Amino acid sequence: MDHSKMIDYVRGQRAGTVSTIGPDGAPQSAYLALAITDRGEFVFDAKPDSRKVANLRRDGRIAIVVGGADGTTLQCEGAADFPAGTELDRCETAYLTAFPEFAESIDGGGVVVLRVMLTWARFGDFRSGTPDLREIRLPRS
Repeated sequence: MDHSKMIDYVRGQRAGTVSTIGPDGAPQSAYLALAITDRGEFVFDAKPDSRKVANLRRDGRIAIVVGGADGTTLQCEGAADFPAGTELDRCETAYLTAFPEFAESIDGGGVVVLRVMLTWARFGDFRSGTPDLREIRLPRS
């Protein structure tokens, strides 16, 4: 799988599990709606007072898993941030293109938008007898 096919895969799946690091170092995970930009950045929203927002403000490291039900998975690691200005506008556009039903939450300020820039990604296809695991070459930012 190449970078552009990874983007298509995430757009088709539309959700995944996001894992952050809690204050005591323990993992904390949530299943969320996920969008992806044309650059391959994951975008999601969260309540400002959620555990994941607090965790990511303290430590931006994040892991994401997409898929699973069909026998394929995308495992990713990266760094999350809270985009501002034109970057926020770009990320919100990508998110609302995928999830127009969340426009009221975004426009009303009830959520924050987070962006994840990947440092590693691997696609796995487990549908046959022999698993096929392939690391995805990510563009350098």
